[in-house]
Amino acid sequence: MRKRRTIYHNDARHNYLWLFEPPISMEQAWTPVDEVAGTAVDTLSYCVERGDGAFWPTKVGVRFGADMQPFTSQITWRAWECMQSLLDRGLDPLQVVIDRAHDKGLDFIADLRLSTYGGMDPAHKIGEGGRGWGHEAVREHQYAVVDELARDYALDGFELDYTAAFDTSNRFYFRTEDLAAGTAMMTDWVRRVAERVRGQMPLGARIYPTEAANLDQGLDVRTWLEEGLLDFVIPVLYNYTELDPNMPFRWVVEPANQAEASVYGFLQHYVRSELTGAAQKEYPRAEMFRAAAANYWDWGVDGLCTYMLDWPLGTEERAMLSEWGDPEQIAGCDKHYVCARRSEAAVALDYAHPLPCALAVGAAGCDVPFYLADDLVAMADRLAGVRLRLYCSNIVSADRLAVSLNGCSLAGEVCRRVRKSERDGFPHSGPRNFWLDFQLEQIRPVKGDNVLGVALEGRPAGLGGSVVLQEVELIIEYSDYPPGLQK
Repeated sequence: MRKRRTIYHNDARHNYLWLFEPPISMEQAWTPVDEVAGTAVDTLSYCVERGDGAFWPTKVGVRFGADMQPFTSQITWRAWECMQSLLDRGLDPLQVVIDRAHDKGLDFIADLRLSTYGGMDPAHKIGEGGRGWGHEAVREHQYAVVDELARDYALDGFELDYTAAFDTSNRFYFRTEDLAAGTAMMTDWVRRVAERVRGQMPLGARIYPTEAANLDQGLDVRTWLEEGLLDFVIPVLYNYTELDPNMPFRWVVEPANQAEASVYGFLQHYVRSELTGAAQKEYPRAEMFRAAAANYWDWGVDGLCTYMLDWPLGTEERAMLSEWGDPEQIAGCDKHYVCARRSEAAVALDYAHPLPCALAVGAAGCDVPFYLADDLVAMADRLAGVRLRLYCSNIVSADRLAVSLNGCSLAGEVCRRVRKSERDGFPHSGPRNFWLDFQLEQIRPVKGDNVLGVALEGRPAGLGGSVVLQEVELIIEYSDYPPGLQK
């Protein structure tokens, strides 16, 4: 069941229940829907269970906050009291959001986080909080939650969220020694869920971006697709918050297509967060979101999903939500491709980020692969500029870098030194911090896979150490009209 969607995910806490002072008003309770209504968003993915509690008056699970009392956190207290204020008025907090979504013409998908849950028997715990799905009681409990939601609410889809595990180095479902048997158990459980909701609503799963990472947690996504158990998948990792135009999920597109299932690319909500720090995390600009969206569309996704945009959503955010879902609309728009940097989450995914990369004289250089959706040849009459930007730390003017694109030297291209700004993620930027900004006129990237090569050929005498390639960006700028039509 393939359906084109533009999805906005709300986790029922951030930018919602944690922010409003109780008692919550109906206008506030409608916020998850109203903030995206009127954009191109056609589907609300809503976290109905965070992992440590349900956001509805469940009879089979634990309500969020019920096992946290007395509250030590004011935000948890606020969420509990906001939900309770609706219940005191005879209103179901989940039903309120579902009804509002349907009133505004949005599909409502229930997102169910599966890595942990409130009130879990300590005997079932594995690792740093994993549920231990090898225990039948855990599997039965989670099935009961699915059954209750499917029975009591008019949902337009169900999303099994396997990726809301914030430390991928831990086991959240099965111990290492139980992985083979556990993988079969999890597949059996997904079969059972698929049978329960089949004919009632689409069933999807949030999965890890790499196939290896899924299998390492006991998630045999390929088999789920081959058996027709899933109608859609969303590759994502919550603690990998970098907007990444090269997110490695292309492997799942073909098996999903063969199963007539949809793939929705996930647009993360920060850029350069590893550089700027938690207190200064930078939200991507529209050109950056466009670049990632264009790549995902080019890989064959059926739609896009995002969450946690700069809140409250303003005119810029609503405009972005309205343009991503149309690949033809963004084809000729300016784009800013950013090569994501290595992080602990990426390493846990076996995701081989080359950046940052130390460059030393006499050593092999660094190859940075990247994908480009833009067809610069076909769009030649609209191109206003193609710029490749590199940032290297510990560099001096006398350093000799060899830079190539797809094996072709960029020595003949104009290269300027452009001072980095605070917006680039360096709050103490000085004269020594600058971009190497190549104006690509002769050598340009091709549509599809590309490789940037950077090597250090020489350093001034008396200067030791290495130069570190930190960041790589590609900026594509278009004019509104071909040159011959401009006035």
